[in-house]
Amino acid sequence: MSHTQILKSTGRFGARYGKSIREALLDIEKNYRNKRNKCPYCNYYSVKRVAYGIWSCKHCGKVFTGKAYSI
Repeated sequence: MSHTQILKSTGRFGARYGKSIREALLDIEKNYRNKRNKCPYCNYYSVKRVAYGIWSCKHCGKVFTGKAYSI
């Protein structure tokens, strides 16, 4: 098993920043990249993150603010 398969997306940091910080970042990235979020306006699971704290629904077209990595 290679080094990047063990560390997944945080392997880009190498040995920097400490293990606990890299593990916390891995959980955050896993949640906001793979999880489909529900729109508070139309209740469809079609919300994608546009930028830091800005979310957009592909179904109803609403753009709204929320948390940085989750709604």
